Amino acid sequence: MFKRLSRFLLPLVWIFTATTALADDTQINTMDPYSMVKSVANKTFDRFHKDKALIDADADHLKVIVREELMPYIDYKYASYKVLGQYLKESTEDQRNRFVDAFQGYLVTTYAQAFTEYTNQKVEFSPGSDFSNEKIVDVNVQIIEAGRPPIKLLFKARRLKDDSWKAFDLVAEGVSLLSSKQSEISNLIRQQGIEPVIKMLEERTKDKVTKQPKAGK
Repeated sequence: MFKRLSRFLLPLVWIFTATTALADDTQINTMDPYSMVKSVANKTFDRFHKDKALIDADADHLKVIVREELMPYIDYKYASYKVLGQYLKESTEDQRNRFVDAFQGYLVTTYAQAFTEYTNQKVEFSPGSDFSNEKIVDVNVQIIEAGRPPIKLLFKARRLKDDSWKAFDLVAEGVSLLSSKQSEISNLIRQQGIEPVIKMLEERTKDKVTKQPKAGK
């Protein structure tokens, strides 16, 4: 489960990191979903390079970067509820809260592991469009890597009650990350119940980030 999720999250890490770095005091404009994605990308990339020594010493430091630079702009609670699907109403408030926490930690670990595979790919952002009357928008991007066809992605963001925006899904190779996790986790809950699934996600949160060997080595 963890490995399959990583496959689809790697392009998300590319989006957030493969751009020109900004200064530490750069403000993220969460009122504009297109600007938000680009700005978060820039700040994360800058942090990635500044903390290189810490990452080299302990790859788990990537979890710190993910929590501090990415997660504030990801609507993991909304995503968690979507993943629970029909079981949302069947769960208790305590179970829902623990599931959200566990799913957030699961995402952090998965994003951090995907970071280890980053190799400076280029990203092209499609121009933003008018979102004044929209509740959900798609940020279109392409991942450019020499010798390979471009990877087309859809990065989905939703408007919150205060008119700010957060990301909640990634569609890679025509596959929605959110939908795939909803199907997988719903099946697990049906077979095992919500408590074992929460425990499984909590265990995945504890997984150590391991550096990937460089190609050719």
